[in-house]
Amino acid sequence: MDWTPVLDWLASRGVRILIILLVSIALYFALQRLVPPAVRHSMIMRHGMKKRMRKKDEEEVDKRAKTVSRIFVGTGTVLILVAAIFMILSEVGINITPLIAGLGIAGIFILLENQYRVGDVVQIANIAGIVEEINLRRTILRDLDGIVHFVPNGEIKVASNFTREWSRVNWNVSVAYDTDLDHAIAGINKVGEGMAEEPYWKSIITETPQAFRVDNLGDSGIDIKILGVTKPIRQWEVMGELRKRIKKAFDEEGIEIPWPHTKVYFGDVAPQMSLGKVPPAAAPGKAQPPTPENEAGE
Repeated sequence: MDWTPVLDWLASRGVRILIILLVSIALYFALQRLVPPAVRHSMIMRHGMKKRMRKKDEEEVDKRAKTVSRIFVGTGTVLILVAAIFMILSEVGINITPLIAGLGIAGIFILLENQYRVGDVVQIANIAGIVEEINLRRTILRDLDGIVHFVPNGEIKVASNFTREWSRVNWNVSVAYDTDLDHAIAGINKVGEGMAEEPYWKSIITETPQAFRVDNLGDSGIDIKILGVTKPIRQWEVMGELRKRIKKAFDEEGIEIPWPHTKVYFGDVAPQMSLGKVPPAAAPGKAQPPTPENEAGE
């Protein structure tokens, strides 16, 4: 058997393929080693020197740098791998033009625009959860039940980020119609101020939860809107504690949190009275139903 064609191919194409593999491996390790510190340094310079940064800003920079580094390293790894595969396929004589034309990188704008990052709570494709991983192809979410969702980036039309930079306490509490609203609002504000002064909650709350306005005159009660600001992803913890404390304060002050009530009318008395008509039982010349007054007269 003549091995000359095989040896000639290895001498030309084989060497090129080996070079492609070695360069790809070198680029991968360079990404892993150089990108994270470069990204972090760039962000520190953007926010000012580290010694001048507040602890809150430093935590934010570290979190952002970690997320961006993962994205850059992951994206770079994919690009290096794809480029290496295409170059090797070209070397072995396969036409890669149709493959390149059909390659779609969904989600590139999500990464470039920093719509969300690892650790954020978002809603995408009608699924809400905490972001565990982002890459060019998909986003991985874990919801409150612990279920992991793999969402293709191409299906994301709108991304709602609940925890970017800061989070909002936004809650309505209802009080009965006979409640002194000024008294109720003062009680709500006192609870919010008390929470914001405690060491643990002070580290989480950035704007004290306070009564913002009378938000609605409902069927069963009056809604008072409460607003505040917390660190990212901490709003639910603050609202849970706020609900507990306001319920306790309302109980102590005798302020009722109402529940739905229903009035039941028998017959057509209510409609007639609403039209200004006299009920048949009270019409002149007709016997009236016994009452305490006419029974006493008898």
